[in-house]
Amino acid sequence: MRSIKYSCKMRTFFLFLFISLIAFTSNAQKRALLVIDVQNFYFSGPNALVNPDSAAQAAAILLKHFRGNGELVVHVKHEAKAGEDIHTSVTPKEGEMVIKKTKVNSFSGTNLDQYLRKNGITELVICGMMTHMCVEAAFRAATDLGYKCTLVADACATRDLMFGGVAIPAKMVHHSTLASLTYYGKVLTLDEFLKQQKK
Repeated sequence: MRSIKYSCKMRTFFLFLFISLIAFTSNAQKRALLVIDVQNFYFSGPNALVNPDSAAQAAAILLKHFRGNGELVVHVKHEAKAGEDIHTSVTPKEGEMVIKKTKVNSFSGTNLDQYLRKNGITELVICGMMTHMCVEAAFRAATDLGYKCTLVADACATRDLMFGGVAIPAKMVHHSTLASLTYYGKVLTLDEFLKQQKK
């Protein structure tokens, strides 16, 4: 009689363990890192951004974190005549999806949304270049499509702008964009993001 009770308890325990493992695996696959346009043309030449190297280093740390957790990573690259290769700091690994685009919005004219949904993704962590262009467009589009989004601010970079005869420094372009995006989702520094992962 005791052996039967013990056997039932063991079956219940292993069933609970199995269900928990499935739930954990499912949760782990719900989030993906989206690395946008960290490409060579933003590091030198006429299209160079302000401080692209520090942003790329932060993006590389994010990439290492997601790879270490076995989470999905998606790279986006904008097609161009020169310098379109993804920067060596965030070189895609074999098996990681690379989405090619011709428009500002990473979701427009690509299979990005379909690929993410196929993999059960509901949450995106976004970084890349440029903050006020392709990064902002992807962040807004992703939230409109129903994804929960977090932007890692210091893993993004942009450039100085000019409008109406007024020079706008890259720092102001960057921060004003980030301020507006807080209405769509989370905007965190790399340190803030990594600290949250330890909780």
